[in-house]
Amino acid sequence: MKRGEIRWYKFKHPDKKRPVLILTRDSILEYLGEVTIAPITTTIRNIPSEVPVSKYDGMPRDCIINFDHIQTVSKGKIGSLITALSTEKLNQVTGAITFALGL
Repeated sequence: MKRGEIRWYKFKHPDKKRPVLILTRDSILEYLGEVTIAPITTTIRNIPSEVPVSKYDGMPRDCIINFDHIQTVSKGKIGSLITALSTEKLNQVTGAITFALGL
């Protein structure tokens, strides 16, 4: 597991498996039982706190990473790898997080 990877995660409610982006820095991942993630959804609002990802990025369909709903979850519930984001896309993630948190 590495920062920038998109992996499956099973949320409690609505008890559905969804893709999430790993945000926790690589240097600490092995020491933690939790990991900070951003959920990925097909509900696109076209706001600066979202980063679009598509088949071009390795996703099964067009969707967005939603940085208004960043959360920390159990690392044990993180599933298999879907894809890893490019450096260009990770730069967009930085901008979206900055906007979402008002930094």
